[in-house]
Amino acid sequence: MSSRYGEYGGTYVPEMLVPALQEVEAAYLRYKDDLSFRGELEAYLREYVGRPTPLTPAKNMSAKYGFNIYLKREDQAFTGAHKINNTMGQALLAKRMGKTRLIAETGAGQHGVATATAARALGMKCTIYMGEVDIQRQKMNVFRMRLLGAEVVAVKNGTRTLKDAISEAMRSWVTCLDDTHYLFGTAYGPHPYPAIVKDFQSVIGREAREQILDKEGRLPDAVVACVGGGSNAIGIFSGFIDDEGVRLIGVEAGGCGISTKKHAARFQTGKKGVLHGSYTYILQDRYGQILDTHSVSAGLDYAAVGPEHALLRDVGRAEYSYATDDEALAAFQELGMVEGILPALESAHAVAWAMKNRGDFNKRSVVVINLSGRGDKDVETVAKHMGVSL
Repeated sequence: MSSRYGEYGGTYVPEMLVPALQEVEAAYLRYKDDLSFRGELEAYLREYVGRPTPLTPAKNMSAKYGFNIYLKREDQAFTGAHKINNTMGQALLAKRMGKTRLIAETGAGQHGVATATAARALGMKCTIYMGEVDIQRQKMNVFRMRLLGAEVVAVKNGTRTLKDAISEAMRSWVTCLDDTHYLFGTAYGPHPYPAIVKDFQSVIGREAREQILDKEGRLPDAVVACVGGGSNAIGIFSGFIDDEGVRLIGVEAGGCGISTKKHAARFQTGKKGVLHGSYTYILQDRYGQILDTHSVSAGLDYAAVGPEHALLRDVGRAEYSYATDDEALAAFQELGMVEGILPALESAHAVAWAMKNRGDFNKRSVVVINLSGRGDKDVETVAKHMGVSL
């Protein structure tokens, strides 16, 4: 099992974490093709998560923007985002490893809620690390985690966002390796997490491919997804990577604009380096210190990007662009007003790209946008930016 995506990826962790990662890799290799394990996971995805999620024709948006838009509705998965696909898979893997407790990090809160849900479903203990800033802007999800029995630990270091939550979770994991599995939330981090998360999220791509062939009788011209760490994007991209005629477009957080220092667009201004165990594109200064990031969406507010995305970008198989906070907020409102769907602010970045680049397509074009989560969690944030007091 390769730990590299070209020159990217790897296992840049303290020596004491290496045995734990080797244990995770060994368990994954043992069970990934095991019929009993896969059968149990598929049953949970079908009967508990609610898969397959729909591929919805966005008829009103298509008429308004002049090309055929479909939305892959991960917002319809249980807990409201794609995160549950990975958490059910890793939680089941952890049970097979004999672990009794899950720890995780979260930014927007959706991974925390999904981890707490999987832990409760499988009778495991759960602790979630979350930056103090993210706790403030995702209060509802924090309450949901606590309602599900999870302990939520406020991280008060650094920028008090996702980067610092991951660092704290890794530090904690070292102290409890015997009974605890670190349930990493995105297609990033030290090997083998990028491969494991991609595997458990590839169900999005498999379903989307089958569904668009059923609806259109052909593959789409483009697949668009937001990119933080990159789990929802690599999940849906995986269904189309071998189809050279399908454009794969990842959309990063442009924040206040990439000419400012307030964004999280790693491919636009980042440089190659190491963060949280992986070699990839990172926002850093000339001394290698990690730069502060900014995005209106907590889930995209991260200084690094998944190593497979870095490879796909280098070899020209995927394109990576960005949408600003203002563009994402406008797309959030546009999808609600035109289609009656409020997307997560993360997903709104992908919608914004499609709106902004409508000139790339014509009336025969088919574009699939991965709606990675629902917007309920972001209503307070959007109201604040609109000057509305709730």
